[in-house]
Amino acid sequence: MAPGAVIVARGRSEGSDRLVAADDALAALQRACGGELPGTVAVPALLELLREAWHRRLKLARTIRAQDGENAVSVWVEASPDERGCRLALSNWRSTPLGDEPADELAETGALLAQLAELQARLDPRQGVLAVGAAADPLGALAEAMRAGAGRPWTEFVTIPGVAHRQPLHWRLLDRATVTVDGLDGPWQARIVPAAGDAASAGFDLYLVPEAIAALPEPDPADAANAQAGASLDGVLGRDLAPALRQPIARIIANAETIRTRLAGPLADEYAGYAGDIADAARHLQALVEDLADLDAIEAPGFAPAADRIDLADAARRAAGILGVRARERGIALELPPSDIAVPAIGEWRRVLQVLLNLVGNALRYAGADTTVRLEVARRGERVTVSVNDEGPGLAPAQRAKVFEKFERLGRSGDGGSGLGLYISRRLARAMGGELTVDDAPGGGARFTLELPAG
Repeated sequence: MAPGAVIVARGRSEGSDRLVAADDALAALQRACGGELPGTVAVPALLELLREAWHRRLKLARTIRAQDGENAVSVWVEASPDERGCRLALSNWRSTPLGDEPADELAETGALLAQLAELQARLDPRQGVLAVGAAADPLGALAEAMRAGAGRPWTEFVTIPGVAHRQPLHWRLLDRATVTVDGLDGPWQARIVPAAGDAASAGFDLYLVPEAIAALPEPDPADAANAQAGASLDGVLGRDLAPALRQPIARIIANAETIRTRLAGPLADEYAGYAGDIADAARHLQALVEDLADLDAIEAPGFAPAADRIDLADAARRAAGILGVRARERGIALELPPSDIAVPAIGEWRRVLQVLLNLVGNALRYAGADTTVRLEVARRGERVTVSVNDEGPGLAPAQRAKVFEKFERLGRSGDGGSGLGLYISRRLARAMGGELTVDDAPGGGARFTLELPAG
């Protein structure tokens, strides 16, 4: 310990990983990270230091960083091994509040998760279940159990593999955790988003999102030989590799975002920037994998989207809402169909939203700053349309003829696109009995129009 250093807490471990005694400050950090006293060390950086000191039988000292859910903690720790374990001395303890996520970013996150989740629940500030929304199969039985057990922590209804600490942990430590449900294949990822207002009083929204999407349908056995002989590279990637790639890519993104946002502890700005670059690159790869999986699905024999009765105007408003933060970051205004307008249509809700997210995302990517992207709906006899109009440079006639081709990017590079989005979107539109076209927007720019049967 440096001369004059003030020891704020002492502790003792048994072996390399069990904390058996601790002064108040260390005990509070152990419990805030989900551990017990005595119990396995719950502070990751402290556990790493203890294991190294114990196995090397050397006195080690370093600054460790952690977070207790509300604050980022930095503390100098000396670990001195003996025959039973390690003696701990902590000094230079610093604690700074963690910054809250911007409200509009949380709103965008919640809107997107609501479209993907197979179960959504509202939690109180202690993570007790208040209400559970409709759940998709196979989580219907879990939803009923959570409703019947209202008031109990949501963690009592699921299993969090590899975590033996007391539950529920702080919400920041549970967000993005992998969970399983007894009797079901799973797994799912738990996403926890603070409700509007202060989470300490308003509670949270819980979303269970599948970590891996079910495997795509296999081709007819009678066509197996031909399929094997004529398999394309994108088909192999989409059908065989996409399910295996989704989970590791999602973990790369989750871990990089944890580092970037400093939830794992304080970090120099340049390293937070590196983590952001890793997350962006992984998202690019994730988008490519999903595009290839969609490509394989829509080109499979017998592909047929569901014929749902939907509100096309509502789908347009939701797509714009999900991408609203991105629009504001680029200084682009979104002009939406009025909230009192409904446009009944026939099409699979998830696929229609997918097409609109692609169209609006493209408009935001290529339209200039301080412009407007307009979403307009109309009915034309037995057909209904939604148009996405931008004020960008538009497309020349030769470009309009090629823009829906597979892997066509019109010479662009470095924009993160795969050249599959519009090809997939048109194939989806036609599979739903509709069409996707492009022409010049009034006043300049491009106008992409999705047409579907009227509902």
